[in-house]
Amino acid sequence: MRLVLKNIGTLLMTELEPVPFAAGAGMEQVNSVHKAWLAIENGLIACYGEGEVIPFTDDEVFDCAGGMVMPAFCDSHTHLVYAGSREGEYEDKIRGLSYEEIAKRGGGILNSAALLSLTSEEELFQQALVRIKQIIGSGTGAVEIKSGYGLNTKDELKMLRVIRRLKQETELTIKSTFLGAHAVPADYKADPDKYVDLVLNEMIPAVAAEQLADYIDVFCDRGFFTVEQTDRILEAGVKHGMLPKIHANELDYSGGIQVGVKYGARSVDHLEFTGEAELEALKNSSTMPTLLPGASLFLGIDFAPARRIIDADLPLALASDFNPGSSPSGNMELIMSLGIMQLRMLPYEVLNAVTINGAYAMGLESTHGTISPGKLANLIVTHPMPAFGFMPYSYGSSQINKVILNGNIQS
Repeated sequence: MRLVLKNIGTLLMTELEPVPFAAGAGMEQVNSVHKAWLAIENGLIACYGEGEVIPFTDDEVFDCAGGMVMPAFCDSHTHLVYAGSREGEYEDKIRGLSYEEIAKRGGGILNSAALLSLTSEEELFQQALVRIKQIIGSGTGAVEIKSGYGLNTKDELKMLRVIRRLKQETELTIKSTFLGAHAVPADYKADPDKYVDLVLNEMIPAVAAEQLADYIDVFCDRGFFTVEQTDRILEAGVKHGMLPKIHANELDYSGGIQVGVKYGARSVDHLEFTGEAELEALKNSSTMPTLLPGASLFLGIDFAPARRIIDADLPLALASDFNPGSSPSGNMELIMSLGIMQLRMLPYEVLNAVTINGAYAMGLESTHGTISPGKLANLIVTHPMPAFGFMPYSYGSSQINKVILNGNIQS
C-alpha cells in the first residue's frame, strides 16, 4: 500500500540532482514545488509532482490541507542517553559560575558520569526512550547519540548498548558515537595521559569488538584533551574502524578543528572560537562545520561565527547538542530560531543546515535530508504557513502537524 500526501502547499527541499551538502551562497537556495503531492512506497519516497493527484483505490491518503512538507530534521550532535538531570547546576550558572568552574567543583560531565554509574542499563534505556519520543514529536528523523558519561569501560559500553537498543526498537535513524574522551575522570586528574592510555588500550578495542560505534569523538578544548592526546585517540579509533568527529573550540582556540581536518573528521562541532586559521583548515576539506547554538544560549557564552563560515564559502550544519548540562533540549525548531536570531542566518540557510547538511554530518546524505525518489520517507508536515520563514520566526510555537518516519505517520 502506498501513502499519498495530497494538498501540499509547498514541497520543500526537492532534489533535482543529488548533492552531498549545501555550502556558501548555495545555502540560500532551496528547490520547491507548489501545490504538490507526494507518494511513499515501502518506506521510501516514490515520486512527487505538482497539482492534483488521483490515488489508487488501495492507497492511504493524508490531506496536508495546504501545509508544507519538508525533510525531517537531521540532528547530528546529541548526548541524549544520560541519567537523571542537572537542574541544580542551572542555579550555579545564574549565580555566575562558569561551565569550567562548575566542572572543577565536581559538576558538569563528572556529575553525569557519577549518576550514570548508579543507573541500570534498563533504566537508562527507559529514560532515553522518553527523550527519543520527544524529539520524534518535534520533527527529528535522524539523530547522532554519543556516549561519554561513562568515563570507564563498563559504563561507556553500557551507554553504547543502550544506543544500539534504541536503534533496534524505534523508527528513528540513529548513528552512535564513542566519546570516552569527554572529560578526564577525577582519579586521573594528576595524570591525564594515563586515562588516555585506558581509552586507547581498553575502551576502543572493547567498543570495536562489539561493533557499538559508527564514530569516535574527542572533546579537544581548554581544560579537556590536548591536540596531542586527541591525535592519539583519533588514530586508534580509525584503526578500529570508527570514523572521526570532534568537539572543538567551544572554550578557546584549541587546535581541535585542525586535528579533526587532519583525520578527515566527518564534522567538527561547537566552533565558538573560529578564526582565519580554522577557516583555512576547513576549506578544501570534507569536514562539516557544525554549530550548537542551544549550548551557547544555555551557557551564556558567545555564539559561533556562522556568517564568517558561510561567507568563506563553507557548508554549515546546526545541531541541538541535547544533553543534561549545557543544552537540555532536542527541539530543532528552536535551533532554527536561534540560527536566525543569534547566528544571523537566513531562513533557507537554517533549513539546509538542519536537513541535508545535518545528514552529511552523520554520513546519511544519500538517504536523508532532501525530498528525492529513493530516499527514506522521513518527513514533516506543517500546519499552513505563509512562508517557510514563519517556522523559525514563530519561536516557541511549533508549526509541526505530523511527522512521518520510514513512511509511517507517527501518532
